[in-house]
Amino acid sequence: MDLDFLSPLSEDLLKEIAGFGEHSLGNCIKKHTLEEGLPDLETVQVAVVGVRENRLGDEIDFFDFIEVRKAFYSLYPGNWDVTIADLGDIEKGETVEDTYFALQTLVAQLVKKDVIPMILGGSQDLVYAQYRAYDTLDQMVNLVNIDSRFDLGDAESPINNRSYISKIVVNQPYNLFNYSNLGYQTYFNSQDEIELMDRLFFDAYRLGELSNNFKLVEPVMRDANMVAVDLAAVSAAASGARDIASPNGFDGKEICALARYAGISDKVSSFGIYEYDNIKYGNLGAMLMAQIMWYFAEGVNYRTNENTISARKEFIKYQVPIDDEVLVFYKSPVSGRWWIEIPFLPHIDTKLKRSTLLPCSEEDYLEACNQVIPERWYKAKRKNEV
Repeated sequence: MDLDFLSPLSEDLLKEIAGFGEHSLGNCIKKHTLEEGLPDLETVQVAVVGVRENRLGDEIDFFDFIEVRKAFYSLYPGNWDVTIADLGDIEKGETVEDTYFALQTLVAQLVKKDVIPMILGGSQDLVYAQYRAYDTLDQMVNLVNIDSRFDLGDAESPINNRSYISKIVVNQPYNLFNYSNLGYQTYFNSQDEIELMDRLFFDAYRLGELSNNFKLVEPVMRDANMVAVDLAAVSAAASGARDIASPNGFDGKEICALARYAGISDKVSSFGIYEYDNIKYGNLGAMLMAQIMWYFAEGVNYRTNENTISARKEFIKYQVPIDDEVLVFYKSPVSGRWWIEIPFLPHIDTKLKRSTLLPCSEEDYLEACNQVIPERWYKAKRKNEV
């Protein structure tokens, strides 16, 4: 791969890492160094990359991921069989578009090699570049955003870190199948945006709703292709954020659990953590980010690879008649997880070219048996018809 735009880890950081425990991540991870160059990715499952771009967010003169890497490398791996590489950083390009192009190129090349990029980002508009990487992968994309805001914005206005989802929706090529927001806080979003999310059949889960029933997260993550985390979705008490910060948000355990769900998902092929800067978050924020990374890697280790044709041949099939519909559910005998079929509609031009399985919960199946159509199935079917 031609990745000349990546900067290696600094010599000072490498010297400090060398003093960490023998079995720490710092001594297990493959690293991009000035002396040895980029590591071989042949056996790598997860590749860490920093993107030092924040011109369309809360721009500061200088920021880096040194403290995050120190915190991450100081941790010890679990009982894993996951190989991680640190590819270094994408520096700011001459323009923001140059940075986007570098990130888009990197993510596309890694995903094609079945390597999951774990992006450490500056401003969250970088999600647009993460998404555009799928242009060359010939697939529809389900984007999950862990954020207190929808970040829809105005498609006619310039892109920034609070207005990029609208660009994903309206700009060609049209790869987006579904956008899901986890943890939005109503007072940070206008009623127009909330109503627009509903009209577009996108999924949105309030922070309180998830805190009361965290199991809602699992089917959403299982259907994601790419996941983005805004650190501002975490409460200030948990993240150590200074200046403009919210007292409400996910706590440390919840955000790490979300990262683990993302890692476990067989479909998630890229994962980004955004809105970090070392001045705003300090040592506590760096350690939180490191633990989010740790839990994502652990999730990858425990993937069951049920998103394959051979695995699905073993699924148990259930048919549930509701009115003039017959809902078809499948259950994995290995993990006990559930799916519901979205039928292919050959007589109309749809986003889906074949029948597909939508992750769901056992509660969705039980409700269907009581003649209640699952809301996520209804939204997915309507989206497919539009």
